Amino acid sequence: MKGLEFKPKLFSSLKNYSRASFTADVMAGIIVGIVALPLAIAFGIASGVSPEKGIITAIVAGFLVSAFGGSRVQIGGPTGAFIVIVYGIIQQYGESGLMVATLMAGVFLILLGLFHLGTIIKYIPYPIVVGFTSGIALTIFTTQVKDFFGLTIDNVPGDFIEKWIVYVRHFHTIDPWSALVGVLSVAIIALTPRFSKKIPGSLVAIVVMTLGVWLLKTYAGVDSVATIGDRFSISADLPDASVPALTWDTVKALISPAITIAVLGAIESLLSATVADGVTGDKHNSNQELIGQGIANLASPIFGGIPATGAIARTMTNINNGGRTPVAGIVHAVVLLLIFLFLMPLAQYIPMACLAGVLVVVSYNMSGWRTFKELLSNPKSDVGVLLVTFFLTVIFDLTVAIEVGLLMACLMFMKRMAESTQISVITDDLDPNKESDIELHEEHLVIPDRVEVYEINGPYFFGIANKFEEEMIRIGDRPKVRIIRMRKVPFVDSTGIHNLTNLCRMSQREGITIVLSGVNPRVHATLEKAGFYELLGKDNICSNINEALAKAGELVRE
Repeated sequence: MKGLEFKPKLFSSLKNYSRASFTADVMAGIIVGIVALPLAIAFGIASGVSPEKGIITAIVAGFLVSAFGGSRVQIGGPTGAFIVIVYGIIQQYGESGLMVATLMAGVFLILLGLFHLGTIIKYIPYPIVVGFTSGIALTIFTTQVKDFFGLTIDNVPGDFIEKWIVYVRHFHTIDPWSALVGVLSVAIIALTPRFSKKIPGSLVAIVVMTLGVWLLKTYAGVDSVATIGDRFSISADLPDASVPALTWDTVKALISPAITIAVLGAIESLLSATVADGVTGDKHNSNQELIGQGIANLASPIFGGIPATGAIARTMTNINNGGRTPVAGIVHAVVLLLIFLFLMPLAQYIPMACLAGVLVVVSYNMSGWRTFKELLSNPKSDVGVLLVTFFLTVIFDLTVAIEVGLLMACLMFMKRMAESTQISVITDDLDPNKESDIELHEEHLVIPDRVEVYEINGPYFFGIANKFEEEMIRIGDRPKVRIIRMRKVPFVDSTGIHNLTNLCRMSQREGITIVLSGVNPRVHATLEKAGFYELLGKDNICSNINEALAKAGELVRE
């Protein structure tokens, strides 16, 4: 294994840093900070915590991801993907349980990076990523229906189906003013890019709708639109650092949520960094990025924050506005800190319906419905993984969805591998011009009587081992020698060895000798360790078919 490395992109970025680069990073950081503000508040509230905790997460995690991450332009903070997980953990274990789970996830992420496992995360099948991302998007949308329409519901169930049953039963309690604020918020966010690419539509919607609702309350007597101040007490004080008490029982109870946070954080951050590389032409360090994400998730809960990861939308905003080094991400965190210290009390006037509108747009952008639709035309196995992951995410939770999705994907992969490995019986003479392991000066090689030649083309693992045994039984002949050509077998696993061992012993009981041909050095070493020299005899493991046929001829004559 490679040695442990710690090489944040910030360090290398500052080697040839210039005043022009600093100016560009500062401008990009200011804009990204403004973009991140409404999202941080919305994600915090939707996750079941107070709005300031969403901003604190963006400040702490945003700073640390930029300072210690492996991407030049990555922007870290709370994201929509974590809403469902965080909300569920808080409902079951409370905010103290969320702190412990986030700390554990931070440790897992750091370990993934230190042991160079960043590249492994990239091998998670695409249908799983699309499935749970789309499922999360639908779940986020579902959680915002109450605030978007101003429904009067005392207690919203956590279950997806039960939520919609309650919504339908209480839809007659819709508040027209709240619904108007929600619809106008979505319209403003959708239309703003047509007039300005720099100013975020979510910020415009919040400013306009907050002012509009304040005017309605002050001069028109309309007080049915709920605001953040109606639900939360806003504080602009920086929280004291605190570490939750850790017990073995708590750690055992939260290991599964912590792994889910770590896996999802790793996937989303590396996906964001990869997308950014495609735009900037740079190359991120995936292992260092995981270390940076881990450090951020260790620090965030200590200051009262929630889980964080790389945010694709904010990262792209950073790139589009000229940010090219981690300094832009650090500036974005400083901007959010200044807003938190001096403007946070104004957040109490933001309408809940407006924040719901912001999250409705976030869920729409997150859904990737076009990609989802395209994947439905892929092979049935991929469609099955996609749909199962999607519905499990929506109906149950993300942990179950990822576990079952990965299990299905692995089983499908093994099935395809088994199908790709071919087993054939050679009954004709062997033509040197068509065989790679025959000496060229030979003419056609004749297979002696009472000798069978089998060829395995592909890996000999547990998915194919039984298939080979079934093929032997199907043929049902009783030769004197069976030659098994393994020239196209790149590896053999423990199940393959077990199956091959049983085949050899069964053949020996029937008076049949097994000769292996064309065994490559890697497979040869594996068989030697497994004791095949003692089982077959060293002379019966041949390097090519010439030797194997010669050996078979000797055995037949004996």
